[in-house]
Amino acid sequence: MKLVLQRVIASEVYVDNDLVSRISNGLLVLLGIEKSDTDAEIKLLAEKTLNIRIFTDKNDKMNLSVKDIDGDILVVPNFTLCADSRKGNRPSFSNSEEPLKAKEMYEKYCSYLSNQISNVKKGLFGAHMEVKIINDGPITIILDSKEFSENAKNRTI
Repeated sequence: MKLVLQRVIASEVYVDNDLVSRISNGLLVLLGIEKSDTDAEIKLLAEKTLNIRIFTDKNDKMNLSVKDIDGDILVVPNFTLCADSRKGNRPSFSNSEEPLKAKEMYEKYCSYLSNQISNVKKGLFGAHMEVKIINDGPITIILDSKEFSENAKNRTI
């Protein structure tokens, strides 16, 4: 599972020029699900999303999480994060999870977040989306569940 977390002032998702979701101060999460991903990895990275301290405190230090600031989260499915670009110039997406399973795991991730904070919005799974972002910083963090695999082995949702 791969995530790109972006601290945002605002973000919106459109499909066919129709607004699907909108958030203000918080996190835009681009989420890629790979074939080997597990429920334990979903929970682990959801917890990391909720608790990573990338928002500034009164001393202008990054000491606060999205939970601490009562921020919003917008989760956008993005299978292209799972691209393998090691060979040639055309990325392979063979590591991306099959759509039905990926959607199920995407929904679990979003559900886990929603159980912890009140304002979680979603993109439209499987759609061609336009994502508008007003970055704050910019602060962008990349998380890969494979980096945390030892910690995730014994967790379940």
